[in-house]
Amino acid sequence: MTKPSLPDLLHAAVSAVGGTERPGQVAMAEAVAEAIDDNSHRLIQAGTGTGKSLGYLVPALAHGERVVVATATLALQRQLVERDLPRTVEALHPQLRRRPQFAMLKGRSNYLCLHRLHEGAPQDEEEGLFDQFEAAAPTSKLGKDLLRLRDWADETETGDRDDLTPGVSDKAWGQISVSSRECLGATKCAYGAECFAEAARERAKLADVVVTNHALLAIDAIEGAPVLPQHEVLIVDEAHELVSRVTGVATGELTPGQVNRAVKRAAKLVDEKIADSLQTAAETFERVMELALPGRLEQIPDDLGYALAALRDSARTVISAIGATRDKSVHDEDAIRKQALAAVENVHTVAERIMLGSEYDVVWYERHDRFGATLRVAPLSVSGLLREKLFEDRSVVLTSATLKLGGDFNGVAASLGLSPEGVEGEGVPLWRGLDVGSPFDYPKQGILYVAKHLATPGREGTRGDMMDELAELIEAAGGRTLGLFSSMRGAKAAAEELRGRLDNPILLQGEETLGELIKAFAADPRTCLFGTLSLWQGVDVPGPSCQLVIMDRIPFPRPDDPLMSARQKSVEENGGNGFMAVAATHAALLMAQGAGRLVRASGDRGVVAVLDPRLATARYGSFLRASLPDFWYTTDRNQVRRSLAAIDASAKADDQ
Repeated sequence: MTKPSLPDLLHAAVSAVGGTERPGQVAMAEAVAEAIDDNSHRLIQAGTGTGKSLGYLVPALAHGERVVVATATLALQRQLVERDLPRTVEALHPQLRRRPQFAMLKGRSNYLCLHRLHEGAPQDEEEGLFDQFEAAAPTSKLGKDLLRLRDWADETETGDRDDLTPGVSDKAWGQISVSSRECLGATKCAYGAECFAEAARERAKLADVVVTNHALLAIDAIEGAPVLPQHEVLIVDEAHELVSRVTGVATGELTPGQVNRAVKRAAKLVDEKIADSLQTAAETFERVMELALPGRLEQIPDDLGYALAALRDSARTVISAIGATRDKSVHDEDAIRKQALAAVENVHTVAERIMLGSEYDVVWYERHDRFGATLRVAPLSVSGLLREKLFEDRSVVLTSATLKLGGDFNGVAASLGLSPEGVEGEGVPLWRGLDVGSPFDYPKQGILYVAKHLATPGREGTRGDMMDELAELIEAAGGRTLGLFSSMRGAKAAAEELRGRLDNPILLQGEETLGELIKAFAADPRTCLFGTLSLWQGVDVPGPSCQLVIMDRIPFPRPDDPLMSARQKSVEENGGNGFMAVAATHAALLMAQGAGRLVRASGDRGVVAVLDPRLATARYGSFLRASLPDFWYTTDRNQVRRSLAAIDASAKADDQ
């Protein structure tokens, strides 16, 4: 039997989902198929509207070997598993003569734990376990959530938190879930045969396509014990997020509250002298943390070093003692032991890592008004880890709408541990980049306006001229504005100021759930929505409700961000341009994502307005502009007001 052609398969899949075949999608599918066949690597930029999920799913399913697809957002995972994969599998079945299986796999804490549900959760203050359903008042929010979870446990087939609607609070979910460290293991657990997390793993082992998230991909790479099944092809969607997600997984932290919980959990399982030693170390650590000032620790101060050494040594003694004791009088001792071990092992691991003082780690203090001080440690770079763990044994395709920064892929490639495109060498994975373009006509559909006449934004103080500009642009647009701010303080200040000056409703991130805010913003064209980071990437509102996207300033990392500053300094010490490699690349990625909020469909028109003159005047401005969609560019404020008024009038005429 002849092998079905890729164009025929893609055509069948696109027809099945009711889409339109696009040249960029065809080019992407061919590049993915080529990478799989050659066992090589690709970075593929595919603009919004390309249909990139089918661009990689069709060649992956046709290939026949197991493929892992890792995404950053829950929304895309759900879209793949609930919509794209079922339809594509059915559409390809007549030509492939098989129905590839697919499954979703997440970290263990995303699944309901039957042991926790039925036996209760270990309580910090009391010996043994407590019944969380008895402990929570049935009329309280927590009590209602827990009762709903108990009912849901009898109905759910997956035990996956994301299948529970409406959702429950993190506190409620924490009562009936466990981390991988706290899990007893299927063979030791009375509920092992029915375990939802184990069932998800078994489904993944049998699947041709496994959909997971960046965090689980990072855990699989970092921890050495494989979490994902063996696979020949890895496709990373939303790949612009990968470095930050892997950094998050590789970051350790210690807080006094966390250490005290570990002490309480261990105290019942070891003799008094060993428990007192950990308690004393915890008190010393707490005293040091009370005086901690935010910022990077290039050297570990003596008082902190002493506190960490005491924590590390006493935690190691506790871990040995917990492993050696048995007390049959304790109800469900294994579960209590496992949770205590997980808590103390984490304290030991982080304290030891900071004490080692690796040149490849960055250590810093953070302070929070409500939660006090936190001690953090993160890798200076994850590029070496990604190069070694991601690209060695499989073909890897990384795709996103924003991978080309400043006109090429090399900046993103460097952050992933790759050399410049086409460079060969020992231990250097070869890769090729491909920009398949976008189905949108950006120069005709959008304007990039830089408010060159404004004062350069400073670190402090309100920007009166910027507020005036913001108000005038929103009035010209008739509302329809998504305001992207580099800080929550800036977003709040703008919302408060403009609510007093304009008749348009202004929604502010944090005043309602993000989903509700976006729904309200999309429903009323006169409405504006202001917010920070998650809005730069998470808003998909095609049509007339979003015709003006405003960025208050270039979103460089804060100068006092310890990790970004350390990364910048490291590049400079190695002879590179730290500002361009770290700060400008970070800003370019965010601006490209933010500008991508404007044109979401072929009929969309509007303006991206950047209220920071440096985009037009600074030397790095051309690098940032080259990272954005190819909009028509202007600094003429009168021209932009006329264009916005015309777009508003056209949208109103269409409504009528």
